[in-house]
Amino acid sequence: MSGRALGYRILGRRFDYLLHLRPVEWPIIAVHTAVGTVLAVGFAGLRSVPWPQLLAGLAVWVVCLNGATLAINSAFDQDVGDVAYLRQPPLPPRYLFVFGAALMAFGAGVAWSMPGGYRLAYGLCAVMSLLYSVPPARLKAIAGLDWLINMWGFGALTPYAGWAATGLPVSPVGRTVLLGFCPLFAGLYPLTQLYQVEEDRARGDATMASVLGVRRSLAVSVACVVIAFGLFSQAGTASGWLAGGDVGRRWMPLAIAAGCWALVLGPWLIGGEHLTSAAHQRRMYLALGAWAVTDAAILYGFGRSW
Repeated sequence: MSGRALGYRILGRRFDYLLHLRPVEWPIIAVHTAVGTVLAVGFAGLRSVPWPQLLAGLAVWVVCLNGATLAINSAFDQDVGDVAYLRQPPLPPRYLFVFGAALMAFGAGVAWSMPGGYRLAYGLCAVMSLLYSVPPARLKAIAGLDWLINMWGFGALTPYAGWAATGLPVSPVGRTVLLGFCPLFAGLYPLTQLYQVEEDRARGDATMASVLGVRRSLAVSVACVVIAFGLFSQAGTASGWLAGGDVGRRWMPLAIAAGCWALVLGPWLIGGEHLTSAAHQRRMYLALGAWAVTDAAILYGFGRSW
C-alpha cells in the first residue's frame, strides 16, 4: 500500500489538507534552515545550543510557515497538474486557505517567543507569502515580483532564521554566505516554473518564466548561480581558505557543487527550448539536487569556521 493510500485510509479526505502542505519538501527546507544554525555555532557548538528552542523554531518554520505558504498557494491556484513536491495533487479542499492561514498564525504565536531576528524573519516571510498568493495582490502573477519574494524568502531568510534562532548576531562572513543564498535561489526559482508555463499562462498568471520564455529564464538562472558562487568564494577567501594546509579540502566541495550546477544547467540551456513539460520537471528535480549539494558544501566549508 502506498503512503498516499495509507494516509487516506487513516484520515479520509482530511488527508488532502496534509498533502497540500507538501511534506515531501519538509526535509529539504529543514536542512536549508539548519544550515544557518550550523553556520552560527559551528559543528562543535551544536553540543551546547538550546535544542528545544532550535527544534521549535525549525518545526514552525518548516511546517507552519513553509507548509502553510504552499497550502495557501494551492488554495488559489487550483492546480490540476503536478506542482513542485506534489505529483497529481488532489483538488484543494474547501477550507484549505483557512487551514493554511490558521497554521501560519499559530506559527507566528510560537515565533513570538523566539529571538528578535527570528520573529522578524517569520513576520516578513508570512507577509510576503500572503502577498504572493492571495488576491488582489497575488504577486506571483507579476513577473519579477514573484522572483524577488522567493529569492529572499526561501533563499536568504530561511537559513537566516536558523541562525537567528540561536540568538547570536550574524558575523560579516556569515552575512556574505547568507546573501549568497539569495542569488542561488534566484537561479533556482525560474527552473521550478518552466514545466508549469502552459498552465500558468492558461490561468493568466504572468510568472517570470512565462514572460521570459525558456531560454532567457535559463540564462537568468545561470547568471544568478554564477553570482551566488562568487559570493560564496568571497566568503571563503575572507575566512582564510587561501591560507594553511587544507586549501584543497576547503575549496573542493564548493567546486563540486558548482560543477553539479554546470552539469544541470549547461545541457538544459543548450536544448531547453525543445523539451517537454515532463522533461523540464525532471531537470527541476536535478536542480534541487544541486541545491542540496551546495548546502552540504557550505556546511563542510564554513561549519568549522566560527
